[in-house]
Amino acid sequence: MNEESILPNEPHLHVEVTTSDDYSRYLLFSRTDILFVLRALIESRDLIMAFLDEGNESLLTSLLQVNEEGMVLDCGNDDETNRRALAAKSAVFVTAHDKVKIQFSAPGLQSTQFEGRPAFRAELPDKVLRLQRREYYRLVAPASEPLACAIPMLTSSGGKHIIEAQVLDLSAGGVAIIAPPRGIDFAVDDRFVDCLLRLPHAGPVRASLRVRNIFDVTLRNGVRLRRYGCQFLDLPGSTAAQIERYIMRIERARKARQSGLG
Repeated sequence: MNEESILPNEPHLHVEVTTSDDYSRYLLFSRTDILFVLRALIESRDLIMAFLDEGNESLLTSLLQVNEEGMVLDCGNDDETNRRALAAKSAVFVTAHDKVKIQFSAPGLQSTQFEGRPAFRAELPDKVLRLQRREYYRLVAPASEPLACAIPMLTSSGGKHIIEAQVLDLSAGGVAIIAPPRGIDFAVDDRFVDCLLRLPHAGPVRASLRVRNIFDVTLRNGVRLRRYGCQFLDLPGSTAAQIERYIMRIERARKARQSGLG
């Protein structure tokens, strides 16, 4: 394999819900429930995006085995990517199962073997976020074709400053982005016009965004990141269709790779 926050285990990674949205009801703490959800990912062969350390590095993986001892995940064919993954101090895993987002974390990855092949091993998470609220199907941004969103902000002098944010996932209803909080001050209900979402091979999308929820993420090394869930505002039907076509193309390619046809 070359190539979907999270309330993980202290002290490795701490995530604070900084909005009035109550995500606690979507958290699973029971070991039985956690194993059930993770084993369902194996049975469905769901692909998982792993975000390492500050989120600047990511890789596409899948679960191979889950038990009380921990998790075994697939690794890629690229030795350098695998080396960086093993050197990472934290990993956040995001995927979707039956159109429900699943999110969990681990303090890091270790090298192991599975059925005679190299693989990653990680601790079993103490918490899993199973977010069932879904009006649209959300696509985890592919590692092979990273997505970015340019967000214009007004400066104190009245000019414009463009912030380039990494896109974590995308739907016809909105995007989730991540960016260092230093130098920016987004808040819930903030609105941004004329944002530019770049879709590889599908053309750019211009849209207005409204911030709906925010997570503050503190890594073990003290680096702070912020995840913003944003809603599209007054998105034209033609633009929504453009996004949906892009999502369908990526999903078809992923399914082809899973079945060995890609």
